[in-house]
Amino acid sequence: MTAFSGQVAIITGASGLLASGVIPEFRAGGARLALTCGDDRLYQRFPELENDPYHICMQRLDLSAPDAADELARQTLAAFGRIDVLVNIVGGWDAGAPVHEMSVETWEKMHRLNATTPFLTSRAVLPTMLKQGSGVIVNIGARPGLRSSGHDAAYAASKAAVLRLTESMSEEYKRRGIRVNAVLPSAINTGDQVAADPHAGVTPTQVGRVIAFLASEAGAIIHGASLPAYGTRF
Repeated sequence: MTAFSGQVAIITGASGLLASGVIPEFRAGGARLALTCGDDRLYQRFPELENDPYHICMQRLDLSAPDAADELARQTLAAFGRIDVLVNIVGGWDAGAPVHEMSVETWEKMHRLNATTPFLTSRAVLPTMLKQGSGVIVNIGARPGLRSSGHDAAYAASKAAVLRLTESMSEEYKRRGIRVNAVLPSAINTGDQVAADPHAGVTPTQVGRVIAFLASEAGAIIHGASLPAYGTRF
């Protein structure tokens, strides 16, 4: 039996770089996949998915909106009847300006993408997980969420919010069968970049393996962790 046999995993941001290393881990583990995709890159990377009946792809859902997050949960349940794993990849980065030059729009955008989105998607799937008595949520944090190096206040603050959200949800639900953790990648690069420079960061596949570990039974005793996945960059 494979790690996710019979399970349903929601992976948001499925057309992005990080998801390219996460999706194969869950497919290989036997999971049925509910994916959110902002564009057509998903099927460019994984053409075999187009005729795969064990996945659904929901395009252009703005998961920072409550109705869209609820629709994600509804469509997943309609297709597969359960929700076992949520991997909250959707997010963004916009930094560089010091606080006195930063726009309110940048501040709000970072919090909407990085903090509001995992809050809403988690809120949408938790009633199903509670009814099942089981579930796993993995959020994507970042090193600046622990300590900012400056010129990234909006991003760092939004990722700090993700870590506090992770800890809070873990405390609220760990005795009800639900595990909540976060992974903190460093810069995510392609395998060729990391091969050329071992300090270039980490690959999507490397981070994907960490996420799959946390979501699997092998990570069953881990609750409320913010797990660094920096490689040798830091």
